[in-house]
Amino acid sequence: MSPNGFPATVADAPRSVAPSVPVAASSGLPLADLGGGHAVPDDAQLAQLLSPRPVSHNEQPAAHAQDHAPFYFLQQDVPAKPASKAFGSNPVTSGSQRGTSDWFSNTPSPAGFGLPSEAELIALLKPAQFGLPSGSGGAASSESAAPYYFLEHSQASHSAPSVKHGQHASPPSWPGSHAGVGTARPPFDVNVVRRDFPILQERVNGRQLVWLDNAATTQKPQSVIDRLSYFYQHENSNIHRAAHTLAARATDAYESARDKVRGFLNAASSNEIVFVRGTTEAINLVAQSWGRQNIVKDDEIVISWLEHHANIVPWQQLCAEKGAKLRVIPVDDDGQILLDEYAKLLTPKTKLVSFTQVSNALGTITPAKQMVEMAHSVGAKVLVDGAQSVSHLRADVQYLDCDWFVFSGHKIFGPTGIGVLYGKEALLNETQPWQGGGNMIKDVTFEHTQYHAAPGRFEAGTGNIADAVGLGAALDYVNQLGIENIAMYEHQLLQYATHQLRSIPGLRLIGTAEHKASVLSFVLKDHKTEHVGAALAREGIAVRSGHHCAQPILRRFGLEATVRPSLAFYNNCADVDKLIAAVRRIQNGQHAI
Repeated sequence: MSPNGFPATVADAPRSVAPSVPVAASSGLPLADLGGGHAVPDDAQLAQLLSPRPVSHNEQPAAHAQDHAPFYFLQQDVPAKPASKAFGSNPVTSGSQRGTSDWFSNTPSPAGFGLPSEAELIALLKPAQFGLPSGSGGAASSESAAPYYFLEHSQASHSAPSVKHGQHASPPSWPGSHAGVGTARPPFDVNVVRRDFPILQERVNGRQLVWLDNAATTQKPQSVIDRLSYFYQHENSNIHRAAHTLAARATDAYESARDKVRGFLNAASSNEIVFVRGTTEAINLVAQSWGRQNIVKDDEIVISWLEHHANIVPWQQLCAEKGAKLRVIPVDDDGQILLDEYAKLLTPKTKLVSFTQVSNALGTITPAKQMVEMAHSVGAKVLVDGAQSVSHLRADVQYLDCDWFVFSGHKIFGPTGIGVLYGKEALLNETQPWQGGGNMIKDVTFEHTQYHAAPGRFEAGTGNIADAVGLGAALDYVNQLGIENIAMYEHQLLQYATHQLRSIPGLRLIGTAEHKASVLSFVLKDHKTEHVGAALAREGIAVRSGHHCAQPILRRFGLEATVRPSLAFYNNCADVDKLIAAVRRIQNGQHAI
């Protein structure tokens, strides 16, 4: 327990490592534990896991298993070997079997996905073409530090909350609140992290909950729950205009949350951060303010096949109102953006490009940085939908150079009903407000109204103050773990789950892009998706089944619905194993569906 009586979070948990957890020999750092008794495997274990044929327990380990320490790409003193090809290409391979020393090459495995090489792992976490900055947010550059900057120890100190119940004082220092954005951490233990999420102990139909519906919404750590409770106990007031103490506390908490978002996104100024209800409202705000002000007849707006309905419908409405045209970037059979076709759509008529950084239906990671640059080359503005990316990948709006970036709090372990619109400050101040009311004005007469500068001009009325504060606490928590650690851990877990799902007869994965975040959409032969979802629910396994508010992309694959398990950093291999066992039973007719 922390000094104020709140349950301890991961920030307060002991950092001792059990002897059974493997350690990278040269660095002394523990490797991430995948949970459920599944530590990150060494090379020989990976060869067994991903081999196209069963490996007998009587066989000797692969030839080169003893030539280097386990998981050598995590060692800080081993320089990255040169990549054998450009990251993102997709060579066709022969059927030859590879030795252990080849498991980290760039060649896809027979199962259709490959483990990353050292260069690819670094590129996965910060590649230019995928919008992940090199050395952003305070991370040391590769020229001045160890090659794997995300394994560096943080020098920041983190104090636990020290305010006792009943005291009326400034809000406590919540775990991670002093963490430098982008500061890397040692790999975390998923079993310790899971203790921070009380809902994971929930029982559903007599079984412990397995939460695999993270693309729809994420669960909340105790620190976020406690922060919301603290706000309502000690700070609750409207903000900005009152002189009394609680108003000052609430205003400080709200504006502090805004600055945390600024830091998390690496925005240039807190004035570029507008609080909204979520991604949907943020996109509509841009469409109804900047769009109405700037889009005219015969202009063109470009989106992609991957989009959520929230990034389709507002632009359709705007085009219908203005006489503009909506153009759509096609994708290939793996669900990847066809950049050559995208280039053909960009013309002087293109005024706006709006696309997702990660597909909610397929998990595809789009080449965001490159797409922004291509759009800007024809003078178009760019909106990046980060709803599905912010909890998995580093978000750096200055590096992306996007004009707007949007996301929802509940997708990143924060409360529902709160979200963020980032916009370049000059662009926001050139844009007329969408809604009018209190809080967004400098002066009102019956003849004329003068608006505040951003962000106030877009925050009419009483905002969702408490949940903005809760979002700040959620970002503190993510910063405490380190987004690079999260990305690396989830990539390993996604590979494990992908391999296991591919082994089920009659199961077809939908969305097989080379670069994916933690989404696993599938259909099961001879079984309706809603029946699969219901059968899994009876076993306490929560997945999403349906069209995921992304009907166009599913229809691109000839489908109306899929079953969609989706992962977060608190999931582990035990969760995946329960899913796989349940789907096998469904396929074998052992469930009454």
